[in-house]
Amino acid sequence: MQRRFVFPVLAIVLLLAGALSWSAFKRLSEPPSVTSPIPVGGTFALVDHRGQAVTEADFRDRYLLVFFGYVYCPDVCPTALSAVTEALEQLGPESAKVQPLFISVDPERDTPEVLKSYVENFHPSMIGLTGSPDQIAAVAKAYHAYFKKVKGEEGDEDYLMYHTSSLYLMAPGGKFLARFSHETAPQDLAAGLRKHL
Repeated sequence: MQRRFVFPVLAIVLLLAGALSWSAFKRLSEPPSVTSPIPVGGTFALVDHRGQAVTEADFRDRYLLVFFGYVYCPDVCPTALSAVTEALEQLGPESAKVQPLFISVDPERDTPEVLKSYVENFHPSMIGLTGSPDQIAAVAKAYHAYFKKVKGEEGDEDYLMYHTSSLYLMAPGGKFLARFSHETAPQDLAAGLRKHL
């Protein structure tokens, strides 16, 4: 009598296991969500590459594409900012809605003058931002961006900055919309931006 129930019960168990496995596979194969369960962004008070004091309120009516980096970065920063430049060029007139911000995590070396020379190599709308170490630490914390000085072997001036290399897209008003890798191809970045504009 009991053996008659073994096969139906076993079949039900196998069906449930298969359904759970398929559900897990679907979740793993889907792209990660671009939204964040924790707040990203916030207020800041910095200095732009023209030496003018700015806050987040100066950009409230535009989408922000925010990147943390530094002028002496050997590869990640120029790669990301070049991709931003190409993506904005691909957007054409729509690019006017987007304000790219390059926030330095190396305020000791990245003065407004240094930033001005650097951002001129990228999209004309690019704004470089710097400030005191405390101001930079505060804005990085607001964006959950990490950075750390790593000294070299040739003295105090010989150092690199390890830093978060994501691009943050913020809506007018400051709401976080999406995060892009610094390796995102320009055409994919343009498509991602266009989806939110």
